[in-house]
Amino acid sequence: MKKLLTAVSALALLPCAGAAFAQGPAAGTAPSLDAATLFGAREGVQDASLSPGGTKVAFIAPTKGQGNALYIVDAAGGKAPTPALISSGDPDRISSCSWVSEQRLACRLHILVKGAIEIMEGSRLVAVDADGTNTRLLSNHERTDDLGMVLGGDDVVDWLTGQDGSVMLSRVYVPSERIGSNLKDTRSGYGVDRIDTRSLQVKEIEPPKPSAAEYISDGHGNVRIMAAATSGGATGQATGVYLYYYRKKGSREWERLGEYDAVHREGFSPYAVDSDKDVVYGLKKKDGRLAAYAVSLDGSKTETLLYAHPQVDVDGFARIGRSRRAVGVTFATDKRQVVYFDPQLAGLARSLSKALPNLPLVYFADSSADESKLLIWAGSDNDPGRYYVFDKTRKQMGELMLSRPELENARLASVRHVTYRAADGTEVPAYLTLPPGSDGKKLPTLVMPHGGPESRDEWGFDWLSQYFARQGYAVLQPEFRGSRGYGDAWFKNNGYKSWRAAIADVNDAGRWMVAQGIADPGKLGIFGWSYGGYAALQANVLDPKLYKAVVAVAPVTDLPAHVEEWRNWTNHRIEAERIGTGPEPREGSPAQHADAFVAPVLLFHGDRDRNVALHQSQLMESRLKGAGKNVELVVYPKLDHQLDDSEARADMLRKADAFLKASLKP
Repeated sequence: MKKLLTAVSALALLPCAGAAFAQGPAAGTAPSLDAATLFGAREGVQDASLSPGGTKVAFIAPTKGQGNALYIVDAAGGKAPTPALISSGDPDRISSCSWVSEQRLACRLHILVKGAIEIMEGSRLVAVDADGTNTRLLSNHERTDDLGMVLGGDDVVDWLTGQDGSVMLSRVYVPSERIGSNLKDTRSGYGVDRIDTRSLQVKEIEPPKPSAAEYISDGHGNVRIMAAATSGGATGQATGVYLYYYRKKGSREWERLGEYDAVHREGFSPYAVDSDKDVVYGLKKKDGRLAAYAVSLDGSKTETLLYAHPQVDVDGFARIGRSRRAVGVTFATDKRQVVYFDPQLAGLARSLSKALPNLPLVYFADSSADESKLLIWAGSDNDPGRYYVFDKTRKQMGELMLSRPELENARLASVRHVTYRAADGTEVPAYLTLPPGSDGKKLPTLVMPHGGPESRDEWGFDWLSQYFARQGYAVLQPEFRGSRGYGDAWFKNNGYKSWRAAIADVNDAGRWMVAQGIADPGKLGIFGWSYGGYAALQANVLDPKLYKAVVAVAPVTDLPAHVEEWRNWTNHRIEAERIGTGPEPREGSPAQHADAFVAPVLLFHGDRDRNVALHQSQLMESRLKGAGKNVELVVYPKLDHQLDDSEARADMLRKADAFLKASLKP
């Protein structure tokens, strides 16, 4: 271990890849672009994977508008990346890519189309050679005589290590029937096929089942776990409850494993199968918080606790290699942490943390097939992150790419984990970002509640809070009650049903900033995106005089109307339960209380938002104008919930900053 540490820490880094988006400015130089352009730029490396032989790295990088491209670069560095697949962003963009063989990749395309009535969101899988040739559709082809439409659902179940160019895919089948002919295909539901990504030759592994919703393999070509979705009501609405089944080794018979309620997170949720130990790893609650368990697949279903944290949820598993084997558990306290099962990886992680002392967030992003070479990502609060390739055999590590090259050598703010006391005495965790070089006193300040609400913030780089800190604002990101990750007692009934507690915590965050002397009370604003936008607006309903300016991006503004947006979809029942019934949804809807607003409001929304309809912002604007309030709505054409366009994000940042500067006056 000590020898490895010495070897790693003494290394000289290899040069960065030659593409402009993978490099930062030369040392000692300052970026020439304005702050909004720098911070609004989409992440330069959005997804990265290492080839089975460890010789090449594939990564996705943004292009013009919402477009992006798959690039291939030599893992040794020193050469410019070459494009292999390019997407315009309208209607599709590349969301992820991984290697099928040393020369071939499988990629997922995200598709967004605005129809006459609904915005349709879906996905497709394609395969492409590393040189950009031989592109093939892996998802089932749509037929003119299909009796239904497939939006997505296809996924790689097993990368089939050693079977060059073939993968196991879960695919959706829709029955078809040709009018005036006896030709028909009665297959329906979700099945698993082994498919050669070059010839498209298919071998059925699991026949399609109408209720099937998930398959999990052991990483060696054997499907061991299946989930069946349950439905309720005459319309077949999804309930969020899944029945899980398993197979013993060598058997084709399905046996009942258990039941999992994804809405309330009750029961055992399987994640990964360990073939050697003959167990499935998954998450299940212990003392009101998610913990990691192993369940035996030998027929006994013996349950073993792997790891539980006394304060926060265990929210996933660290996985590595072509077989995607689980090597540890991951969770976030004040910082994201990984506890490794694998002693060698645990030791290597400790060595890397010492070798990269200024980059405390270190993750194994991918590995070669034999795991002798690792693709590593490391970052911090004031470093957006960088990718390294580590050769275990040679004990050499080289820096390859920057996550956000535009910000290399830019002065970024530090982020501090704090707690503040709510009105009822509860200590609420939060993240505080102060402008670089400031004394932290009497500053223009933004409270920035997160989205979700089934989410939370974490310590690390955040482009929004860093931008506003760069512009001179103190930023506080509260982990209000209703946030996920802190267990059931903190989550309560989610930030919508429990909006009174959640919004009270958000407002107490602003009051705390004033009481601490950080915020100038005349320059206190609030900024939120998605649920955060909802919280920013509803906070002003509860205390109209606290904030002097409100910025809401893609906010929910009317809870009953938000439920109705999903009326024609199978998740309508789940969404209705999430929001609740009775008087509370209306009382918790800012659009229903426009007359309460005092502060000016700035709204942003994309007109192809499938998560939160544009109508939500339009309704808020209409109600505020009708009440004689100061409001402006900026709509971005062809953009979705994330405003995934660098120019649009930069424009949003400039407009928000100008609005806040004009509004936040002592």
